[in-house]
Amino acid sequence: MTERFKVVIVGTGFSGLGQAIQLEKAGIRDYVILEKADEVGGTWRDNSYPGCACDVQSHMYSFSYEQNPDWSRSFSPAPEIFQYLKDVTDKYRLRDKIRFGVELTGATWDDTKRRWHVHTKTGKDLEAQFVVSGVGGLHIPQLPTLPGIEKFTGQTWHSAQWNHEYDLRGKKVAVVGTGASAVQFVPRIAPEVDELTLFQRTPPWIMPKPDHAMPGWAKTAFRRIPGVQRLYRNALYWFLEVRAVGFNGHPAIMKAGEVIAKRHIGKAIKDPKLRKKVTPDYTMGCKRVLISNDYYPAINRSNVDVNTDGVREVKAHSVVDGNGVEHEVDAIIYGTGFKVTDALEYLDITGIDGRDLAKEWATEGMRTHKGITVSGFPNLFFLLGPNTALGHNSVVFMIESQARYVVDAIKLADSRGAEALDVRAGVQEKFQREIQDKLVKGVWTQGGCKSWYLDAKGVNRTIWPGFTWRYWLETRKVDPSDFELSGRAS
Repeated sequence: MTERFKVVIVGTGFSGLGQAIQLEKAGIRDYVILEKADEVGGTWRDNSYPGCACDVQSHMYSFSYEQNPDWSRSFSPAPEIFQYLKDVTDKYRLRDKIRFGVELTGATWDDTKRRWHVHTKTGKDLEAQFVVSGVGGLHIPQLPTLPGIEKFTGQTWHSAQWNHEYDLRGKKVAVVGTGASAVQFVPRIAPEVDELTLFQRTPPWIMPKPDHAMPGWAKTAFRRIPGVQRLYRNALYWFLEVRAVGFNGHPAIMKAGEVIAKRHIGKAIKDPKLRKKVTPDYTMGCKRVLISNDYYPAINRSNVDVNTDGVREVKAHSVVDGNGVEHEVDAIIYGTGFKVTDALEYLDITGIDGRDLAKEWATEGMRTHKGITVSGFPNLFFLLGPNTALGHNSVVFMIESQARYVVDAIKLADSRGAEALDVRAGVQEKFQREIQDKLVKGVWTQGGCKSWYLDAKGVNRTIWPGFTWRYWLETRKVDPSDFELSGRAS
């Protein structure tokens, strides 16, 4: 028999767990969480590459209602964040609600029943009144198409699928990509390998990382004195929030950051040719701004070569660059990030009148209301959906706002005796016009670069353009007039 639930949540990262906790707090316990892996954690479970850490301070990159006084560092390493998520799961007894090893493949809206038929890889469907997607955008590796890669006889892997069994010591290694992951793992593997060839397409802006071990007295104060950690978190929040000004229509402010970043380069790298290679020619913020204290010293090593000629082809034991120079390698590691603007294309989601969400988004762009709901797809919610990612603050703040909004929407339907609510098309279009008007003026569009923030048509479908406190205000309460309510709950 088909199992039926009020709510089906997909994913057990910050989004899925955060949504489950908000349902519990609201007294809504008829829900299930689907998780394709065998443990919670999302991106913090999957990414175990050397040096993996968060680039937002941990006291901010955590749930406001579950503060951890024992973070070892200001910017905690991935294993600590992974453990934090497991601890939160256990505290709220969420494991009983999780179906591990169950991967969502899609969902079909039944307008007669006003229910979602949720499809899984196991072949067993579930039925749900509401579906909440917490899959995020950082879970499908972006793999470049390298001519001849099928001939390569060495080892290859993506940073999110790190091969811990392979010993890199004494090996010749090629790293493709210089994004956020590569900036973290390159310093860890550079001292071990014999030779490292780093294939860089576009250099990132990298700022010094203000990281430090958390002193014992601070941990004690956070643990024993009420309100101290809350004050520290609030200070971090506003420190990070101010940066939104530079990203949103005031690129001149970013010039000050560029000065600091260039000094950061000059301090570690004296070779003018290498310095030129790693100095961006676009406005800071156009791509994701990275932080690191050990990346530049790592690529300054004698056994590391930064290659900006591209990859022409791959042979059995080598990589040939754009100038025809052959580089013998034993392993190729992809630091090429993830599919973000098309992260949901693999899902088969069918809404009212057979509308195909993936096809609509592929042709018209990813369109939502507040990044959470989509017109024509009732009772479907996205956490960290289109245009709610950040370049300046913690996405966990956004997740909390969205999870509360979803609960409020469910309560609205229940209070009106309705089975379904669907955001009005006109409301969604108004939101899209307003947000894209802001994004066009931002550094992501005006900064002179191409980035994963933009879709195939060059439209920013990723970033929230503005202050996060404004998003918090906009999602504090669901506006009933934004939705069409239908059906009568039995």
